[in-house]
Formats: sequence, C-alpha cells, structure tokens
Amino acid sequence: MIKVVFSSLEFILVFLPIFFIIYAIAPKAWKNAVLVLGSLAFYAYGSWEHPEHIVFLILSVILNFSIGKCLGYGRFRDGILMAIGLIFNIVPLVWFKVHIDDVILPVGISFFTFQNLSYIFDVKRRSVEREDSLLNYAAYISMFPQLIAGPIITYRQIKPQLKQRRVAKEDISRGISQFIIGLGFKVLIANRIGGLWLNIKTIGYESISTPLAWMGIVAFALQIYFDFYGYSLMAMGLGSVMGFRYPKNFDNPYRSVTMSEFYRRWHMTLGNWFRDYVYIPLGGNRKGGFRTVCKLFLVWLLTGLWHGINLNFLIWGLGLWVLIVLEKFLFRKFLEKYRFVGHIYVMAVIPLMWFVFAMTDWNEFMVYASRLFPIGGDYSGAFAGDYIKYLSLYGAYFLAGILLCTKLPDWIWRKCRKNFMGKIILILILAASLYCMYMGLNDPFLYFRF
Repeated sequence: MIKVVFSSLEFILVFLPIFFIIYAIAPKAWKNAVLVLGSLAFYAYGSWEHPEHIVFLILSVILNFSIGKCLGYGRFRDGILMAIGLIFNIVPLVWFKVHIDDVILPVGISFFTFQNLSYIFDVKRRSVEREDSLLNYAAYISMFPQLIAGPIITYRQIKPQLKQRRVAKEDISRGISQFIIGLGFKVLIANRIGGLWLNIKTIGYESISTPLAWMGIVAFALQIYFDFYGYSLMAMGLGSVMGFRYPKNFDNPYRSVTMSEFYRRWHMTLGNWFRDYVYIPLGGNRKGGFRTVCKLFLVWLLTGLWHGINLNFLIWGLGLWVLIVLEKFLFRKFLEKYRFVGHIYVMAVIPLMWFVFAMTDWNEFMVYASRLFPIGGDYSGAFAGDYIKYLSLYGAYFLAGILLCTKLPDWIWRKCRKNFMGKIILILILAASLYCMYMGLNDPFLYFRF
C-alpha cells in the first residue's frame, strides 16, 4: 500500500513545501530534473516495501524512450521494436491484474503503461516527433501529480510544456484553488459517504434491508465519483502551479441523459485513449453498423479488463457495451429529446453499474443482488428499519453529494472565486480537510486498486 497520497498530512505539510521551494528556486534548465527526482522520491517513499516497483517504473521509462529513439528506420525493424514495446508494456500489466489477489499492484501501472504505449504509437505513426531527451521523457511519465491515478496524458499534449513553460500568478492561484477543492471532494465527501459502504460490508450483505442496499450502491456511486474527480482536480492544481495544463478528466457526468454521454464525461482521458488508439485505428464509425458494434465491443471489453481481469469488470464492460449499442440504434434520440426521462434512466442505471464494478466475489454479488431485488427467498435476517438509522447518519452527505453533482456549485464558485468569500470558502475546506486527516478519517484513493 502506498504510504503517501495527496490527501495525507505528510504530503501536504512535508513533501509539497519542500518540493515547491526547491522547484521555485531551481533554474529553468533544472526544473525537469527537480520534477523527476521529486516524483521518483514520492513514488519510492510510497512504495518502499516493494522496491521492485520503482525499479520497474524506471526500466519502463528507459525502454520506451529507447524504442521511440529507434523507430522510423525501416518497416521490419519498426515491427520488431513495436512488438517488444507491446510485450513489455502489456504483459506485466496483465500479469499484475491476473494476480492482484496474490501480489501488490504497482501504484499507477495502468496509467503510466497507457502513456508509454501512446508515445510509441504516436512516434510510430509520426504524429509526434520522438523525444531526444531522456530527462524530458522521464518527466512526462513520472511527474507525481498524475503518476499514480492519472489523468492519462499523451506526449503530444505535454511536449511543448516539457520544453518551455511559464508560471503566472493566475496559474498558481487557480492551481491552489483546484487542489483545495479536490481535497475537499475526496476527504469531506468521498471518504465520509464511503463510510456507509464500509458499514454495510461490516454488517454483512445478508443482514441488510432492501432500502439500505439501495442506499449503499448510491453511496458507492457518489464515493467513486468524488474520490476520482477530487484526485483529478488535485492533479490539475499541482500541475498548474508548475506551469502544466493537464487535460480535463471529468465534465459533470451525473448530469448526463444517456450512458454514451456519461462515458464521454467520465474519466475522459481514458475514453479518449481508447478512441484514439483502438476505435479510430479500427475504422471508427465507418464500414457499417455491424462493424461499429464489433469495434465498440472490443473497446468496452478492453475498458473492463483495464480496470481488472475479474468477472465483475468483464460484466461491467460488456453491460455498458450492450446499453450503448441499444442507445445508438434504438432510444438515444428519445432520451435526448425528453431529458427528464434521460436523467431518471441514467440515475437508475449508474448505481447498478457501479454495484457490478464494486463486487469482485460472485457469491457476495448474488447475496447483495437478492437484497436489491427481493423476489422470493427468506429475508428474515435483515434488520427492519436499518435504513432509517443510516439515513440519519449519512443523510447530510447524500444531500451534499447530490447537490455537488448539479450546476449549482459551479455557478456559486464562478460568482465568488475572485472575491473575499471565495477565499473564505477555500480556507474552510482546507481547515476541515486537514482536521479530518489529523483525526485519521481518511482512506486511500479507490482507483489505486485498478
């Protein structure tokens, strides 16, 4: 388990001040070196019980950089190099995913593997010039803000900023604001409402009522969103302070009216990666409806397996494929026209999809499903009225989470972010988050497990 995460006192009060002081006083020519060394120190300290993980990361950087340097000097040679690159990047990822119950997954392996692959793909098809500096490439892959949980950044997106970047006062102000808001989403919303899911696990799925079962999957849906969205905001904020502009990873997904729209707004950099490196190279929307369905099948199969090689992730990916195909050919236009119906549809489907995503044990899955849909069977083990108790404990977090999924927070923040009230809001969020971390009310990011 990684010891240093963004939502930790060690990171905020020790690592960040030391790193940014050194980064600020370093000459421009040395800033990438400071970034690489700081990132490797961050990763190594967090993974000190598994030094092979930091060795693997360094080897991954060197090998993919070397492949990029050697591409473009003959079709046969390029074919061998690409085969080596695919084997080195994909085989370890698959091996760790298959053995995830027996070994510790290197933190961020899914993210830096996809960045390495995007680089050698782009160099191979000459959509970007190869990087001549190992230091610059190491900075691209290892930069700590997005190393462990994204967003997934392609080399062509970041290349100009690696070579020359300027940090304005507005960049620092925006970055600090994004970091604090993301920290609040993680610590004050995701962690708190995630407590209900942990309570339900402790109680035992066979002992919960149907209302509490539904509350549990809604709580998980809110937890995973504010956990990952909060991390992405913190990553963007830290990048902004250093002069980097990271791509947006979330765009209010819970305001969607179709599942297709939802996954254009959720983890956008992953969706864009599969679009650019799988779907479009296979022909995109061209060559008829049947082939489009087959290509969508492959994309969602790979998306499920990217998260983990377990039956639940496979069902999750293929379930989304079925829904997206049905929308595409049957009822998407209806949902887009009658948006109220579309919102109800998405809000009903998403918690069920996350329920499938969350359950790795098939027996537990079946027990929980029987609580969600109590058709027949003996349910005498459930505690009547248990949902009332937990609604009183978590009702405020449900309300806060739901409101923060609407347009209201964006509207309020636009109105006050540049005035005194905006500063007060940030101070309160930071103070409350630090207090919760000090009291030990904190959890690692959910996406560390994928």
